Amino acid sequence: MRIPLFPAVLSAALLSANAAAADPYRCEQQDGIQQLRIYEIERDNRDAFHDRFRDHALRIMRRHDFNIVDMWESDTGDRVEFIYLLAWPDQATMDARWASFLADEEWIETKRRTAAEHGTLVREANGQPLVRLSYSPACARGPAS
Repeated sequence: MRIPLFPAVLSAALLSANAAAADPYRCEQQDGIQQLRIYEIERDNRDAFHDRFRDHALRIMRRHDFNIVDMWESDTGDRVEFIYLLAWPDQATMDARWASFLADEEWIETKRRTAAEHGTLVREANGQPLVRLSYSPACARGPAS
């Protein structure tokens, strides 16, 4: 007898959600997740990168319901990094909105055009979801005993 895929996936998701809820390090009052994005940008193309992000990426991200919390730049002398923080209601929403943004025809064309004009703007891009810890000052539970 074959088990339908959908119930198996649903069961795995429920087990994962229950495991997360039982995690003593996870803040119970967690309101969604945040995602930290860090891009190492080409120093010589710094202005072109910021022009593209400010004038195009932000607008297209808003169209795909991205919630950008804040943005920073870090210049250590060795590398220039553009860092921003996003807020998402959950992992599934984050994944779906990234997929829609990356498939957006305007974004695809903008990346193609700016790469043709300026070359490489981003050396490396990393993103990771963040889950608040139970002993974080921002968690209403306070420090774990």
